[in-house]
Amino acid sequence: MKSNPIHNYFPAITTDQYFMAKFTLRVNGTTHDVEADPATPLVFVLRNQLGLTGPKLGCGLEQCGACAVLVDGTPELSCVRAVSEFEGQDIVTAEGLSETHAAIQQAFIAEGAAQCGYCIPGIVTATAGLFNQTKKPSEAQIKEALHGHLCRCGSQLRVLKAIDRLIQEGAADAD
Repeated sequence: MKSNPIHNYFPAITTDQYFMAKFTLRVNGTTHDVEADPATPLVFVLRNQLGLTGPKLGCGLEQCGACAVLVDGTPELSCVRAVSEFEGQDIVTAEGLSETHAAIQQAFIAEGAAQCGYCIPGIVTATAGLFNQTKKPSEAQIKEALHGHLCRCGSQLRVLKAIDRLIQEGAADAD
């Protein structure tokens, strides 16, 4: 069997069950031509081919949120969904948020919301998606946006303080 990183996560797939295809992805405002098995999860292409390490492979089951990216402004998980599903859509990773949502990142820094940093790119991405929908989210909207984003280090209260800071300062309006 040929060596392919996808086998580490999907060992039942054999070389005769996949093929390479070319895709054009728009990531962080730049167009990229990539070649991958159409079933390859987007997170692998982002990390391994494009060198974007913001999205993390946490659970590989769409249950932890570490792999979140914005797709046409809406948070989507990238650890299971195939790269072929994202062609023609605008994808923004945590790296791209520095251009479009710098105030969110600054609020997270100011509140010390990052502990180990593994979950934070996904949580910042979810927060950016929330502020794309509304500049003054309610507590229920915040909880809904962050539902499914796990943080084992216990920074949840600091994340909420960062979001509250954005609302109080109106900083999300500037992005």
